[in-house]
Amino acid sequence: MEASYKFGPYKIDAREVFHATPLSYAMVNLRPLLPGHVLVCPKREVKRFADLSSDETSDLWVTAKEVGVRLEQYHKASSLTFAIQDGPQAGQTVPHVHIHVIPRKKGDFEKNDEIYDAIDVKERELKEKLDLDIERKDRSMEEMTHEANEYRALFS
Repeated sequence: MEASYKFGPYKIDAREVFHATPLSYAMVNLRPLLPGHVLVCPKREVKRFADLSSDETSDLWVTAKEVGVRLEQYHKASSLTFAIQDGPQAGQTVPHVHIHVIPRKKGDFEKNDEIYDAIDVKERELKEKLDLDIERKDRSMEEMTHEANEYRALFS
């Protein structure tokens, strides 16, 4: 794996990345909403979904599907939420296309669609935190590395 990855203007330590293809990577989330909430991103820094090449679009979704299937099984979930916020008015706070992949279980939110409001809140909090603290210290690197190592084993 690469020494580091870019997520918009932020540097992502390779220890946070648990799966990569030639065009995409999957990383643990600094502020997961639920267990297994991860992000899948194109390796190339692309702000908007429409700016991805066809190959990048295909690879991104195939990677999200593979990651989702494995994390759904790992977390003994029964469903998956895939979400993209494409542009600032859609709630995107990091200017780099990313798919939220979230394993879901019955009752994890009182109303299933509340997850979208929760994603919006977390994105805003993340932006504020990253703007204040480029080192990303919400979860410890040890904690994120441990989680990434567990998920990495799913792809070996």
